[in-house]
Amino acid sequence: MVEDKKRLLRVRKSKDARFKRDGVGKKAKLADSWRRPRGLHNKQRRHKKAKGRHPGPGYGSPIAVRGMHPCGLFEIRVFNVLGLDDADPTVHAIRIAATVGNKKREQIQIEAEKRGLRVLNYKDASRKERELIEEPEDETPDEEDEE
Repeated sequence: MVEDKKRLLRVRKSKDARFKRDGVGKKAKLADSWRRPRGLHNKQRRHKKAKGRHPGPGYGSPIAVRGMHPCGLFEIRVFNVLGLDDADPTVHAIRIAATVGNKKREQIQIEAEKRGLRVLNYKDASRKERELIEEPEDETPDEEDEE
């Protein structure tokens, strides 16, 4: 099953397509992101061969790996330590929400490590490191100045 999942993840990666917005090469102000062509005479809307591909069902990822992180685990967004209760280390990886502060982030990361969960956006939030950076070192007077 694990080898099959890895194979399907590779298949998903190979099917990755970049769809171009119509007219993106003509005007600088047009973003590269896909927008459906809607013009009456638009060649891309009418699926002319040289005008670029359209997103369609053939580009979808295999159902077994749909929504899965490239590491082979499903993501769970966590806001506090209680959010780790639903996570299974063999199936899930956690992503700590952006609104979580350093104090709570440190607690979540420690608890996740105890439970064997993978943290996708790990950040060193230990207080000891921060205290060392904030505290200035004690300056000792030079012996030459005393003489």
